[in-house]
This record gives sequence, C-alpha cells and structure tokens, in this order.
Amino acid sequence: MEKTINRLSGLLAGAALLGLAMPAAHAADAVKVGLMLPATGTYAKLGTAITNGFKLYADENGGKIGGVTVEYSMVDDESDPAKATENANKLVKRDAVDVLVGTVHSGVAMAMAKVARGTKTLMIVPNAGADELTGPLCAPNIFRTSFTNWQPSYAMGPVLLGKGVKKVVTLTWKYSAGLQAIDGFKESFTAGGGEIVKELTLPFPNTEFQPYLTEIASLKPDAVFVFFAGGGAVKLAKDYAAAGLKDSIPLYGSGFLTDGTLDAMGGAGEGLLTTLHYADGLDNAKDKAFRAAYEKAYGMAPDVYAVQGYDAAQLLAAGLTAVQGKVEDRQGMIKAMEAAHIDSPRGTFSMSAAHNPVQDIYLREAKGSVNPVVSVASKALADPARGCSMQ
Repeated sequence: MEKTINRLSGLLAGAALLGLAMPAAHAADAVKVGLMLPATGTYAKLGTAITNGFKLYADENGGKIGGVTVEYSMVDDESDPAKATENANKLVKRDAVDVLVGTVHSGVAMAMAKVARGTKTLMIVPNAGADELTGPLCAPNIFRTSFTNWQPSYAMGPVLLGKGVKKVVTLTWKYSAGLQAIDGFKESFTAGGGEIVKELTLPFPNTEFQPYLTEIASLKPDAVFVFFAGGGAVKLAKDYAAAGLKDSIPLYGSGFLTDGTLDAMGGAGEGLLTTLHYADGLDNAKDKAFRAAYEKAYGMAPDVYAVQGYDAAQLLAAGLTAVQGKVEDRQGMIKAMEAAHIDSPRGTFSMSAAHNPVQDIYLREAKGSVNPVVSVASKALADPARGCSMQ
C-alpha cells in the first residue's frame, strides 16, 4: 500500500515538474462553468455585460442554476483566434468545466466550437453571430442564445420593401460578420423584387468612408443598408450626416449600428431605423423585472449583450432542472435544452433544430441614447442553418 501511495505521489510530482495540468476537482453537487469571454481589449465591455447577465440569473436563484451551485472558471480570450484553442483546452482539460460559455468574437467562438465538438463538452454561445456555429459547425452539444449574422439583417428586407424602397447600396467591412449580414439582407430584399445597385466593402477596421459616400451620392439609390458596430458605426453615422446624405438617402442597418453607440454619435444617430432581437421599451414583465434587477446590481442599464448572457444561464437551467442537477446526464440535458422555451427579456424564444434561437426581430428607431421598439419586423424568425448536419 505504501509503495502504491509513494508511486502515485511520484507521478503527481513528475506531472507538476513537466508542467502537465491535472484536472481541477470540483464539488460533486456543483456545475462548473467556464466563462471564456473578452476581459480586455475592444470587446471587453461586451464580455463584462455577458458575464454580468449570466451571473445575475444565478444570483437571483441563490447562487444556483437549475438548483445546482455554480462554480466559475474564467479565461480572458483577448478576442484572439490564435489563442482560442489553447484557452478553450485550459478550461476543458485543466479546469474540467462542465460547460463552456463564450464568446463575442466569431473567430474565437469557431475555434471554441471545434474544441467542444472534439471533447463532447456542452457549449453555449452568448454572442458570436457567425452563421457557421449553427451551420456547418453545428453539433448536439453546441447551443446559441444570441443570433446569427443572417437573422437581424434578413428582417430588414421586407421593411424596406414595405416603404417602397426599390434600389439599395450596401456597405460593410470586408470580414465574415459584415458579409454574412449583407447576404441576409440581400436574400430577403431581392426575393421581394428589390435591387442591390452595388455592394461596397472596405478593409476591416478602416473607417475612411468619404470615397464610399461620394460613390453613394453619385449612384443615388433609394436607401443604404450597412453593417457596422462600435467605433466604426459612430464614424459612419457622423460622416454620413456630415456629407448631407442622411436626409436625402436614408441609412438603415442591423441593430449593432446603434446599440451602445448613440451617445457617441450625437445627433447623427437620431432617427436611424435598425433591426435586432432586442429593443428598449419592450412591453413584457420579464424585461421590466430584468432591467430593474440589472440596474440595481450593476448601476447601469442592460443591453442586448447582458440579455444574451442572462439567457445563456436560463438555457443551462432548463437542462439542469430536467436532470435534477445530475450534470453527468449530458444527453438528458441536451434533450431538455432543445425543447426549452426561454422566457427572455427579449420575449419568449425556442431553439431551432440547429440550436439557434427562433425569435422575434424588432424594428427600432433611435431616439436620444436608446432604441425603442417600433414594431415586430419578423415574427419567430428561424435561421436556415445551411450546412448543419447534427451527428
């Protein structure tokens, strides 16, 4: 017996000397959640909002999700795809998490999904909109509580057709999220008889818009549809207004154009119409309670990213509740999560066969620093999940 103990001690010591990470133990009656989100850099604010939303749900339930105590293991993904596989493996293999939650950057999320697929680890995506995550990279253990890049943009096509818009110029950064968003808009707009006069792109993260605005002015379309977010969205809105185009050629976009950017835009953002799966002023009890609780807990109003984090926790709760907290019953959890109807601040949504939200997309009009709802642009919109084959 003593020799066995000594041999085990030697193996553990040897592993430590070699720098091999031993799986982290955690309580048998707990669920270990690996939060792989940006804590630094451009997307840090988004990562914080998602984390706040997720933890708010647990805190509202006594530190538990689905009746099970939550333990957190956190990694700053730095929004760096080159580090994504290593970071995901740290959580799965070193920390032995039961579920991966992440992330914001689509390139990082796709690398995470490959790790989750290879290790059969449950994964919930609380933001990244890459169509591939619930398309070619779909898997029984991968779920998303946010959107696909296709969804909000697709919903804008019928809106513009209904306004009598027939000819549109599109503009975006030439990267995956922008191109997929433009494709979504183009699909619905052209199917209804609309014409894309020209598709303009500029390198990411270039914000020298003047040559493109000059071309738009010369093309004289009925409207312009764009996909931009953050600082790029602010610069575009200001430049568009300064060029005198705002009143003559209306500007439209998916909701990321005006979410979290209106204060920086000043008056340039006023009146912009966008489509997204969340809006300010939704008339439902869940949203009112959520906003009050979030503001009390964090001293600020929640945004779409906080909602997505909160709903990631709600989806996990649906799985854990169904298996009475037995996290090892992975198949039982997946089955329950697939069948879940989430009472979200955005409105109730369900999961598609590809594990993406089937949700309402709202038309919003920017007013001051908020994006109040105008109408439902598309009811219970499901992403087509092209290339998804669940195996």
